[in-house]
Amino acid sequence: MLICKTERLTLRELQLSDAEFTLRLYNDPSFLQHIGDKGVRTVEDAERNLQQGAIASYAQHGYGMWLVENQQGQAIGLCGLIKRDFLAETDLGYAYLPEFFGLGYAYEAAKAVVAYAAEHSGLKTLVAIVSPDNQASKALLLKLGFEQDGQVLVPDKDEMVDFYCIHVTKKPDL
Repeated sequence: MLICKTERLTLRELQLSDAEFTLRLYNDPSFLQHIGDKGVRTVEDAERNLQQGAIASYAQHGYGMWLVENQQGQAIGLCGLIKRDFLAETDLGYAYLPEFFGLGYAYEAAKAVVAYAAEHSGLKTLVAIVSPDNQASKALLLKLGFEQDGQVLVPDKDEMVDFYCIHVTKKPDL
């Protein structure tokens, strides 16, 4: 299902047919460094991860991580909303293949997801968690209007990460 389009990108729901892309992304060194090892080693692992993660989230919450495609229809990353057990509010998440770093895609997609949250989800606040050494991600969140609000413990990793939040409000109809 199509979520939204921006000037250069399309965001849509993930499907099992996106397993090969997910496998590649989840095993990229930058993903492993900044997000962590999801234990996805095969296409079957990726399918299981999609089924139990994003696809289950769509059914349970009405949102989840979405596939980001460029104008050529090429999968370049993920961006979306994640309801994590250890956070009170919904988390903005994103990850891209390294060949698409520095091109403005992460900002363009994340801006669209924040707007989607304001317009379609009923959420009042979004949060984001970031590895303390991920300067690019911190800069992106600040550009989006997030403010840092201390740190939070990620239980399954037993690691402190930087915590950001933003209040999202629906724009009044003019």
